[in-house]
Amino acid sequence: PRSFSAAELVRAAPAPLQPYLRLMRLHQPAGTWLLYLPCTWSIGLAAAPGCLPDWRMLSLFGVGAVLMRGAGCTINDMWDRDYDRQVARTASRPLAAGDISTFQSLVFLGGQLSLALCVLLCLNYYSIILGAASLSLVVTYPLMKRITYWPQLVLGLTFNWGALLGWSAVRGSCEWSVCLPLYFAGVMWTLVYDTIYAHQDKRDDIMIGVKSTALQFKEDTKQWLSGFSLAMLLSLCMAGMNCNQTFLYYSGVAAVGAHLAHQIYTLDIDKPEDCWKKFASNRTVGILLFVGIVLGNL
Repeated sequence: PRSFSAAELVRAAPAPLQPYLRLMRLHQPAGTWLLYLPCTWSIGLAAAPGCLPDWRMLSLFGVGAVLMRGAGCTINDMWDRDYDRQVARTASRPLAAGDISTFQSLVFLGGQLSLALCVLLCLNYYSIILGAASLSLVVTYPLMKRITYWPQLVLGLTFNWGALLGWSAVRGSCEWSVCLPLYFAGVMWTLVYDTIYAHQDKRDDIMIGVKSTALQFKEDTKQWLSGFSLAMLLSLCMAGMNCNQTFLYYSGVAAVGAHLAHQIYTLDIDKPEDCWKKFASNRTVGILLFVGIVLGNL
């Protein structure tokens, strides 16, 4: 019997369409959630006291997250197709496996970015400019693993742009005393989950010359992750204080802290399957915070 999941939906799609759906990682929605959730935090915090978040904005940003995560994965695979062929986990990706050509992926990328632009044009002018400014990060992030051991930091700057954009989409501009701590918290969160993710491929990365925080931190990974988590929690408290959040918000922050502590304490950096499980569980971290924001606002 088939289970209802993103992977099953991709497998059920027409065969010629499947490589494109896999190219945009539609079968692995964890990354889309991690891109989308900082947007929901910002939209939730920007809501008027006593009100639910704007459902229209949540929907628009949800569509945008699917499209921009897909575009980012397409760009990443175009840059990395030669590397991906040398790594067991990524060798079956459509470009690396030769299921689609570079030209086909370029056309597909143009389609995704065009649709994402349509979503962006539904926002106010301030947000359109702010959103367009993130494109340089989307394009250059895949190159960072070639030149620095901190590509996860650049990914954090890219993936958490929604923490700025969500607020501006609701309010018309950024309240920097709230948005910057929220953005910084998201960047710290990305350093946690993507360092865990990078430990899956560290042996292959050493052989092919790709850099990551997993290789930088080595056996000290848990200490670094603990430091990033603490910085995230303090930044979330600062953002909450600067927009007069209530007790339930801080309860959500505490739940996030407990989840991260358990995640780091039980992590086995030498077991790829455990690294994937811990990485994917970060969706729960983001949802816990969103629920705390909504309840605190109400």
